[in-house]
Amino acid sequence: MSLLQNTLAGIKPQDQDIRRQAKDRLDRLTMPHWALGRLLDLALDLAGMTGSLKPPVDRRIIVTMAGDHGVAAEGVSAFPREVTGQMVANIAAGGAGINALARVADAQVQVVDMGAACDLSALADDGSILSRRIAPGTANMARGAAMSRDQAVHCLETGIEIANLFAAEAELFGTGEMGIANTTPSSAIVAVLTGATAEEATGCGTGIDDERRKHKIDVIEQALQVNRPDPHDGLDVLTKVGGFEIGGLAGLILGAAALRKPVIIDGFISTAAALLAQSLAPASADYMIAAHHSIEQGHQLALARLGKKPLLDLDFRLGEGTGAALAMNLVEGAKRILTEMATFDEAAVCKGNGKA
Repeated sequence: MSLLQNTLAGIKPQDQDIRRQAKDRLDRLTMPHWALGRLLDLALDLAGMTGSLKPPVDRRIIVTMAGDHGVAAEGVSAFPREVTGQMVANIAAGGAGINALARVADAQVQVVDMGAACDLSALADDGSILSRRIAPGTANMARGAAMSRDQAVHCLETGIEIANLFAAEAELFGTGEMGIANTTPSSAIVAVLTGATAEEATGCGTGIDDERRKHKIDVIEQALQVNRPDPHDGLDVLTKVGGFEIGGLAGLILGAAALRKPVIIDGFISTAAALLAQSLAPASADYMIAAHHSIEQGHQLALARLGKKPLLDLDFRLGEGTGAALAMNLVEGAKRILTEMATFDEAAVCKGNGKA
């Protein structure tokens, strides 16, 4: 079997026995029952994901994948696509938002060039980024398929390979992206996989005005009409209206799930990638943690489809992995509550019924 097929076959649901053991401990902690709410829900998930009552999440990496999009030629973004390469260089130099927030989370940032339009070979040669470029940007999805089916498989398998590459040194993955115009394919993916209209799934991206948003919706509707992606085939959706970095992130999520490692999903683009992963392997959603609620319009639709409630709601719309970085601190907190907080018996504290 291929790497993709092997990975899909290797993704299993969370460990239910360990979840039961974790639930038993969490129920007995020295506080009113479930008084830390969703932090305890997260602790329960971490135990089930890792198969451990001491979930390993100390070594962290945020994989920020970069790619350009042919649909940018339709005028759907407020920025020229040259910004993709410029921001990759900024991240590689440690000067971007993701770098600042990753330092707070004590996480490594790894940039992967999946298909930027500009030449990033100098950054790859000096080890600042990884080069896994498939092509210098996708084709214009408004005129035809964004990529070939072989390229779509290549995207997914590259993401899986990245997960495997860092498996020995990373216990917790975060997703991030950089790519001008990438909210356009993401909106198309969300529309197809949730059954929403293009208008419902499409927001303002980099901050375009209402008139340009209407144009963006028209472009997405045209892309869906031209390509007719199959909502029951995630690989077809990626091929028709996806992006190289979006496919790479979907593969990273699948790879992390097969490794039984938690993966924190960042914002709108990363969540579109997560929808593709879920479409290909429904059990992969068991290993996803939704970082935050983006103000991008279609994000809530995507989260609902995944069955995820985000940890944070801070009006973010930057991407890069910034929300994932902040959420890593909550993951650390959840793990510490599970492993360091005493039970009533251990602390000899009386319960509400008067018994120790």
